[in-house]
Amino acid sequence: MSTPLHPARRVWLARAFAFALASALAPFAAAQPRLGRRDWRAIRKVITRQLAALRAGDGEQAFDWASPGIRAQFGDAQTFLAMVRGAYAALLDARYTEFLDGAVIDGIIIQPLRLIAPDNSVRVALYTLERLPNGWRISGCRLAPSTVQAA
Repeated sequence: MSTPLHPARRVWLARAFAFALASALAPFAAAQPRLGRRDWRAIRKVITRQLAALRAGDGEQAFDWASPGIRAQFGDAQTFLAMVRGAYAALLDARYTEFLDGAVIDGIIIQPLRLIAPDNSVRVALYTLERLPNGWRISGCRLAPSTVQAA
């Protein structure tokens, strides 16, 4: 059994991790195209709309916000909705969500979304997006643990 970290030590570790991550990504950031505020707002709007549709059980609307690759992978809205309910319940169950700063890494647009569950556990959904002629679409999502703890 491990001993819990002292809160000050936890903060120090979180800052050290953030600094190391920022340092590792710095060379990529300089070479990557930057997105403007309008793009980031549009990206967040797409994620918000898909999440609202998923929570309402509207598979068709949620599926409309998926990229062609995701649409081809799942084939139809009901299969997509079933997959989300099974593998991404944290998105549906979160009592609180908060967009974090997005990034472009190796040409991939990543928009993190902090999720706080009813039990106060915290995860981050890392969305990837692609720009199509008809706007932004979600091309993937990965759930990751977070070092942040909810109050």
